[in-house]
Amino acid sequence: MQTPKKGVTPAQLMDVIPAEIRATVKLYFDGKIREWYSRGDGKGVVFLVDAKTEEEARAIMETLPLGKANWMDDEYIPVGPLMPLKALMAQAAQQ
Repeated sequence: MQTPKKGVTPAQLMDVIPAEIRATVKLYFDGKIREWYSRGDGKGVVFLVDAKTEEEARAIMETLPLGKANWMDDEYIPVGPLMPLKALMAQAAQQ
């Protein structure tokens, strides 16, 4: 998740947004970003990044113009398969 750092103005962000969008689309086509969303509260964006580690995800996101400008606060949350489903599948296979 990304939110603008305190003190970064909307005008500053808007100056960079066209380049940010182009770079984000390139990462999408390169298979690095799977999905991206605007936060429902309007305070930033959420990216689903295809990376094995937080460090790899961070390195990918730092290639974007807003990352290079260091204008965003980032929160990285590892996600994966919903593991309780695996247990349900195992139970179903035993029946």
